[in-house]
Amino acid sequence: MTENKPFHYGGQAVIEGVMIRGRKYLVTALRKPGGDIGVDKQPLPSLYTGKLRQVPLTRGIIALIEALVLGIKALLYSANAALEEEGEKVSGGWVWLMMIVSLAFAVALFFLAPLFLTRWLNIGNTILFNLIEGLIRLGVFVLYLQVVSLMPDIKRVFAYHGAEHKTVNGYEAGALLEIEPLKKYSKAHVRCGGSFLFVVLIIAIIVFTLVGKPALWLMITSRIVLLPVIASLGYEVIYFGARHASNILVKIILAPGMWVQSFTTREPDDKQLEVAIVAMRGALEADGVIAAQPVETQATY
Repeated sequence: MTENKPFHYGGQAVIEGVMIRGRKYLVTALRKPGGDIGVDKQPLPSLYTGKLRQVPLTRGIIALIEALVLGIKALLYSANAALEEEGEKVSGGWVWLMMIVSLAFAVALFFLAPLFLTRWLNIGNTILFNLIEGLIRLGVFVLYLQVVSLMPDIKRVFAYHGAEHKTVNGYEAGALLEIEPLKKYSKAHVRCGGSFLFVVLIIAIIVFTLVGKPALWLMITSRIVLLPVIASLGYEVIYFGARHASNILVKIILAPGMWVQSFTTREPDDKQLEVAIVAMRGALEADGVIAAQPVETQATY
């Protein structure tokens, strides 16, 4: 039996694959070096499925933790699958270390660097200071996406990202989980992490303006310790927007975030879309939404 309350499926792209987060399971499907599609299915801890996950503001923080932890699990599985033929393996410790370094780099690049650049401009007005800092932050973010989107390996990940969005969009529209029907759907989605990050950067302008322009050490501290608060508020905006996506005002508000996805997604090929379908089907089967199918028939749904 499945719950009556509608559930919004979503996920992310990994190395040569797609991860889909269902009600009860995390399902990762990927294209192995030999051409076969491998599937990993993991039950979700109660923290990610309990009542706290439904409480406003709290759910944003839990979702942030969930995205980090589950993302690392999916990344670890996909990385080891990619190294399978070489007989090598990546340990979870190394992946966590890389993630910590990446998070530190992101905070330094998107929050601390804009702060120091704005201070260098010697702007006295608090509101103008934070507005200029926010615009610099947005500019750095967009420039960063443009640069990384030029990397061949990242292009493939972005194509799987597009495949994930097409599959989720198609499923939510009631389309058959087949390659041809899903091709017509958009590679952008309102609940995308790219849109979330853009909203976070906009909310950061408002929050840091309320903080004012105190001593430098307090400004640096605020750019770090307030990130969970800002992320939680950003989640609520995306949460609301996803449930009122047809509203013209909501569309206008979320339009910049949808535009950002033009950098983080690419049109997938049929094989990439097939992987996303397998991941989505695996999550739906685990939740009892659809009946399980034999592996040999999973190329077409």
